[in-house]
Amino acid sequence: MSETNIQSVAVIGAGVMGSGIAISSVLAGYRTLLFDLRPEAVEQGRAYVQKQLQSTLEKGRIDQVQHDQALDRLQPCTDFSALKADLILEAVVEKLEVKRELFARLESQNDPSCMLATNTSSIPITQIASGLKHPERVVGVHFFNPAHIMKLVEIIRGAATDPAAAERAFAWAESLKKTAVYAADAPGFIVNRVARHYYVEALKMVEEGVADFETIDVHMEALGFKMGPFRLMDLIGVETNYSVTSSMFEQFNYDPKFRPSRIQKQKVDAGHHGRKSGRGFYTYE
Repeated sequence: MSETNIQSVAVIGAGVMGSGIAISSVLAGYRTLLFDLRPEAVEQGRAYVQKQLQSTLEKGRIDQVQHDQALDRLQPCTDFSALKADLILEAVVEKLEVKRELFARLESQNDPSCMLATNTSSIPITQIASGLKHPERVVGVHFFNPAHIMKLVEIIRGAATDPAAAERAFAWAESLKKTAVYAADAPGFIVNRVARHYYVEALKMVEEGVADFETIDVHMEALGFKMGPFRLMDLIGVETNYSVTSSMFEQFNYDPKFRPSRIQKQKVDAGHHGRKSGRGFYTYE
């Protein structure tokens, strides 16, 4: 932790992504606030962290002392005024105006040395930091679901980002035993730009009647992918995946190859968000 000069971390958004990031953070030794406006979301996030840490213990990847210390470092929180830390990372809805408003509020109650990080999947960091008094401290730190298991983290510098801030973020990600890579500030960065068509083309095939979603998943998994596109959308969150696709469609000037699917939109409208809601493309107990 000495390389990063980061002692305290706050994660905003207690969903699966935010909670997964919090798990990685507490296991690495950081005191970590897990914040959400909704008390029930914070409780669900705390329970998720506890469950995953217990699973990690049972698999022998940590011992009882490490398990207990990690749990002690987690601080569930619903008080926005308590969001003060060396590093604050948001994992909220993929909407530019929401992220801008959030960072403006955070900036007003934190010292300029506080680093503001966004887990955005597709929105340029430059746009998120625009209008802040200190845009130089905003950096993209993009995890992948499930964040406590997936190794890759993209580090993205906006036009105004201080290179030293990006280096601190890179070092912090590596301190979590992640593989950090730098990516340019372009829509979707590296992985989501490449992976978007894994979802979009699969959805088009279903729309056109080429194959049903289960058949597509079976084929892709038989080819070596750990999860087919529809199982993966259910894990990530159908509404999150749709939001990222919509954002990239807009960022790429409505290029048809990024067009969101009406089938996915229907799932979102019905509240079929995947594993978290009990139903997505598949049904879950």
